[in-house]
Amino acid sequence: MEEWVWDGGRPSIDLLNTVRDRALDARETLRTPDDLALWLRAARLFDGDVDGDDLTAARALRTAIDALAYPADGSSPAASVEVVNTAAAEAPSDPRLALTDGRLVAVPPEPSVAAALGRIALDAIDLVTGKDLLRVCAADDCGIRFVDRSPARNRQWCSMRRCGNRTKARRHYARTGP
Repeated sequence: MEEWVWDGGRPSIDLLNTVRDRALDARETLRTPDDLALWLRAARLFDGDVDGDDLTAARALRTAIDALAYPADGSSPAASVEVVNTAAAEAPSDPRLALTDGRLVAVPPEPSVAAALGRIALDAIDLVTGKDLLRVCAADDCGIRFVDRSPARNRQWCSMRRCGNRTKARRHYARTGP
């Protein structure tokens, strides 16, 4: 789906960016379980069926990550911490060792939506406890979140090809005229 963006720099931030146009009038891109299935497939996290409960869990996780990564003044993170920790508990474990026909083999965990959301939750834990610099796009009409990994740690836009170029073009035309 073309309205998804992958400029966040981390899976947990890419999940946050499934809410688009936050700066204007927030627009939900995960409207149906099929939307979530497509997003998880595009994110290479899970390729299978998704139901309404999965969609509810993904949206709850997204809200919790947003509250922890970009806290509002005076907000209490306790409920968000619980949501993230509950999802993280479903992250896939390491492969298990099995004996098959006399041979030792590694058996990977069974893929699931819960496991995919668990991986996102683990990424969110690393994100909010680490040293990454989190930003929101400076374009007036955007609001995409991202990790600033620029050498000078002064990145302003979610993407130069999208918001950066548009903003610079607007500024240029405002100075020079049409």
